[in-house]
Amino acid sequence: MSVLEKLSSSDAIALEEKYGAHNYHPLPVVLSRGEGVYVWDVEGKKYYDFLSAYSAVNQGHCHPKIVNAMTSQAQTLTLTSRAFYNDILGKFEKYACETFGYDKLLPMNTGAEAVETALKICRKWAYEKKGVAENEAEIIVCENNFHGRTTTIISFSNDPIARKNFGPYTKGFIKIEYDNLSVLEETLKTNDNVAGFLVEPIQGEAGVYVPSEGYLAKAKALCEKYDVLFIADEVQTGIGRTGKMLAVDHENVKADILILGKALSGGAYPVSCVLADNEIMDVIGPGNHGSTFGGNPVAAAVGIAALEVVKEEKLAENAQVLGALFRAALNKFIPSSAIVNAVRGKGLLNAILINDTENSSTAWDICLALRDNGLLAKPTHGNIIRFAPPLVMTREQLLDCVAIIIKTLNKFEK
Repeated sequence: MSVLEKLSSSDAIALEEKYGAHNYHPLPVVLSRGEGVYVWDVEGKKYYDFLSAYSAVNQGHCHPKIVNAMTSQAQTLTLTSRAFYNDILGKFEKYACETFGYDKLLPMNTGAEAVETALKICRKWAYEKKGVAENEAEIIVCENNFHGRTTTIISFSNDPIARKNFGPYTKGFIKIEYDNLSVLEETLKTNDNVAGFLVEPIQGEAGVYVPSEGYLAKAKALCEKYDVLFIADEVQTGIGRTGKMLAVDHENVKADILILGKALSGGAYPVSCVLADNEIMDVIGPGNHGSTFGGNPVAAAVGIAALEVVKEEKLAENAQVLGALFRAALNKFIPSSAIVNAVRGKGLLNAILINDTENSSTAWDICLALRDNGLLAKPTHGNIIRFAPPLVMTREQLLDCVAIIIKTLNKFEK
């Protein structure tokens, strides 16, 4: 079969079902093209993308500046490994460090790799700088977190689907309730071996849970009080998604370790990184950590272009305005609705809570109906639908999408 041979949607789905591992449950739509806020299926039907590849495509599909940076670099030099220097990585590191206000950057490829990197840096810092006894360091995490699906990360997940039958699990993690400062302080107060606090500024996969105002700033202050590193996982919430460049910026917090991915690439190529100041990052020396592809020239070129687009097109500011408009429109609809209980979010990372149980098919059925009406979204945790369109969306497009969503929901009113 030629890669140029055109397939129908049913043929493409059948191929994946037969030859692909069943580790995802995609919405039944087969996409073949994307531009800006739109995607098209193989039959040519056009849709609004209201998921943005889980916030990787903040800059819109196939943004010309990002694509041009990628293709230009790919025609010049694609990979050297880190056995040699290349002429673009340092430029990316400098640009990203200056953008986010850090001394150093460690480049990787995927969000989960970046989280693993942050955990290693945090532990090494604890042994070499804080004085924790070797192999005794612990890292505080939050219940209902999502930081990836590597063996270490699922060890501190409480999602049974991600965890079951993948043990034995990695030790060294303490799980506490999200958005609970008293339990955080009690944990810090009673355990001298805590090295770091790993937290999502908004819990995206859990259903777009936004913490109480002031939670992040107070949690950072507690970390400083007890000499613990505050680690912000901004893989999904970063790069303009919530209406600021970083979600922690809403509370003027600077994380000790910052984790970025997804939109750091504009969805064009895997790019992730960890940022920290010298006193933390300098615990990493040659041989301590690495990746053949981490920091490759194509990724570096793409990363620079992706960040430039967010700044030049004021995408964070656009997300702030359009997000408020989206929630206001849904909040007008909800009081008269029996099918939607609430809308929550920040910027253009939002979710609606469907009035049904987690194990029902209602949210999935609504997403199928949204697809039929020209808008793509996906449920999370059964009865929650996450909405995260590309940040290049216009006011007119957003209002059109709101109309599609409300029209679709009305069909499910009891």
